[in-house]
Amino acid sequence: MRKFKNYSLNDKLFYGITTAALTVVFLAVLYPCIFVLSASFSSGIAVQAGKVVLWPVDFSLEGYKTVFRTPSIWLGFRNSLFYTFTGTALSVVMTLTAAYCLSRRDVPGRNIIMLLFTFTMFFSGGMIPSYLLLRSLGMLNTVWALIVPGAIGVYNLIVARTFIQSSIPEELLEASMMDGCSDIMYLLKVVLPLSKAIIAVLVLFYGVALWNNYFNAMIYLTDREIYPLSIFLKEILLASQIDPSTLSDPESATLLAQMANVIKYSLIVVSMIPVLLIYPFVQKYFVQGVMIGSVKG
Repeated sequence: MRKFKNYSLNDKLFYGITTAALTVVFLAVLYPCIFVLSASFSSGIAVQAGKVVLWPVDFSLEGYKTVFRTPSIWLGFRNSLFYTFTGTALSVVMTLTAAYCLSRRDVPGRNIIMLLFTFTMFFSGGMIPSYLLLRSLGMLNTVWALIVPGAIGVYNLIVARTFIQSSIPEELLEASMMDGCSDIMYLLKVVLPLSKAIIAVLVLFYGVALWNNYFNAMIYLTDREIYPLSIFLKEILLASQIDPSTLSDPESATLLAQMANVIKYSLIVVSMIPVLLIYPFVQKYFVQGVMIGSVKG
């Protein structure tokens, strides 16, 4: 506060306008989250009547009870956890391996390989060729259709490669080679322990993308047994498809109509829980990894 008093009038005006603008943006982003959380703990009548504004009205857990009594929700939750953990592990391993190789100055043709990777960021075969490719590989309607095609994100690869180049001195490689360390051991014993920040960033980026992935599931999957949670969430949000037998009174169509919105909001909250649980553990590495990997290069 004392430092702020020493600013010039123009600086004070700039910081005041910036703070006000960012506060408005913050509130605009925060309010929908508060509304969804409040609506999920409100009664169906209150939500349908539009009485929920900021705080829960007629506190009720019926929405969550209905969600957890729906078998498809548990099935989708289990499948999404599998896709997220398996896909993230595979993507992080492949991205870091490729980033390490492309960061080595003694790798022949690394600039051409990097150019080919970058080319795919701007040009692709499109939806139909991708579908035909997965069909020819026998991956349609399998769990691998959601994991393998996006195993390496080019943007994440560029960030990881730049991080390794700018944060790990080449002298460490020379010293390790003099001690008889192989390339694989150097990657495992030196590069990875020094890359915790970028690993956390990659885990967060890949994990959130895989958890929220539904478009590829709509295209490549037809078996409901391997649907991710996002597909069931989409069905409820867009078509209000919920099994009436899971409600307290299956015979009441009025209750179903009243509970539809509460169920939607409850399911949205449930689907956000894993991401909210993971973020605090990687948050301290997030800014460091992104800034080092994206600014320097």
